[in-house]
Amino acid sequence: MSQQRLQAAASFKAFMLTNSTKSNLNLYDHLTRLLTKVMDERPQNVVDVIEDMSRDVKRGLFEAKQSTLRDSPQTTAAQLLAEQQRLLFTRGEEGDQEDELIETPLPNVSEVGFYLEQAGVGLGREEMQRIFLALKQLVESQPLQRCRLWGKILGVESNYVVAEAEYREGEEEEEQSAEETAEDEEREGETQDEEEENEEGEVSDPLPRSAYKPPPVVPKEAIRTGVNKFVYYVCKEPGLPWVKLPSVTPAQISAARQIRKFFTGRLDAPIVSYPPFPGSEANYLRAQIARISAGTHISPQGFYQFGEEEGDEEDEAPRDSHEVNPDFEGIPVPEMAESLSTWVHHVQHILQQGRCTWVNLAAKPEEESYEEGDAEEKEEEPDEPEPEVGPPLLTPLSEDAEMFSTSPWSSKMSSTLTSQYAVAVLRSNLWPGAHAYACGKKFENIYVGWGLKFAGEGFTPSVPAMPQKEYPSGPEITEALDPTLEEEQALKAALEEQQAAQEDMDDMDEGEEEEDDD
Repeated sequence: MSQQRLQAAASFKAFMLTNSTKSNLNLYDHLTRLLTKVMDERPQNVVDVIEDMSRDVKRGLFEAKQSTLRDSPQTTAAQLLAEQQRLLFTRGEEGDQEDELIETPLPNVSEVGFYLEQAGVGLGREEMQRIFLALKQLVESQPLQRCRLWGKILGVESNYVVAEAEYREGEEEEEQSAEETAEDEEREGETQDEEEENEEGEVSDPLPRSAYKPPPVVPKEAIRTGVNKFVYYVCKEPGLPWVKLPSVTPAQISAARQIRKFFTGRLDAPIVSYPPFPGSEANYLRAQIARISAGTHISPQGFYQFGEEEGDEEDEAPRDSHEVNPDFEGIPVPEMAESLSTWVHHVQHILQQGRCTWVNLAAKPEEESYEEGDAEEKEEEPDEPEPEVGPPLLTPLSEDAEMFSTSPWSSKMSSTLTSQYAVAVLRSNLWPGAHAYACGKKFENIYVGWGLKFAGEGFTPSVPAMPQKEYPSGPEITEALDPTLEEEQALKAALEEQQAAQEDMDDMDEGEEEEDDD
């Protein structure tokens, strides 16, 4: 009988040790903790408060987890986005709203978004509205004369919303002078280093100098001209701060033409490529924006015209500016969708130098020419290179050359059912993502893509150049091996024999002369 009770007790204890599927606790451990709490506290009327004490024991086991959840609440992506874009919807003083709407340099972004939606491109109504509010903040913080949405460049980690702007007259001179001062300081530092090296070379044995002369650096175009005609701001998302991109140099454009890199979304990211790119991702982004603008920004023929002052000049001078034609009446949409000759480029073409205007690198400054001043040196000067000339402004799209057997443009109408309300749409095949629309007297250009040009069937990177021989090989530079002892003795013996033979020849000549005298 006692053995049966022991077995029943053991079975009951095993039952009490069974863990719950909800709380992962068992009755045996819970009763142990509860009785321990009762013995430690010894409360009055314990039978009345035993249930509360049991609840406190259970709550104590989960107190740490509950406090952790309360201290570190999870923030959703929607909450983060709302926090970033909260400032977009803050309203200023009510009295200034009407003046801002009248004098704002922004175009009608809602109207542009509507036409882009009809054309089947764009960023959607909601995002366009947020971008409009972000552009409004940019205009309020910067002294801009004109500002518009250039487009959106996609990246691996984040994207870039790009705004094209133009400063008011005289507002950007200070920034330009600061950049020029920094460049002058760099050049002065380089010349000082060269002078120090020359001074050190005079004291010690002069090292062999390389005959290699680096090619002259192509100067970048000034602000408000060429590829630096406009200034560009970027932001990752509407509501985040705008960042101004630096001006672009010809070296950066030339290097960008030879590489293909996806954007990461970080402006300070390095560009690892061959040929090496002179700058960070901010400079590469600025170079790609300049290339895309020069190749894809188009307008209806007749919308822009050359000024009267430029028309009176000689035809040899290239025209680099235009103005809006007030007498433009518009072109029918079906005609613009069928013929590329009704569209023209209104942005200057970028030459092989990386500039819109060609500069003669072989020309020397006047001071140097006066200092040299010798006729012989002037005759040895090489012939001046022929100036590079690109297609002029307002050139029709029908003259664009094909690449990789592909037409550079594709055109269509937004709707063939209601043609009276349709818009003409053009899509660039060389820069996928570049679109333009026109309807009556209104047109717009936008780019939404990865910022890469169409490369045909496959992209072949440039092959590294052969290593250049820095110093010529010759006895003055090449180190000779020391002769051995046997070679020295043999050379000494040969010299002695040669000297003895020379003495014998001299004695014979003297003897012959004496016989002739006799």
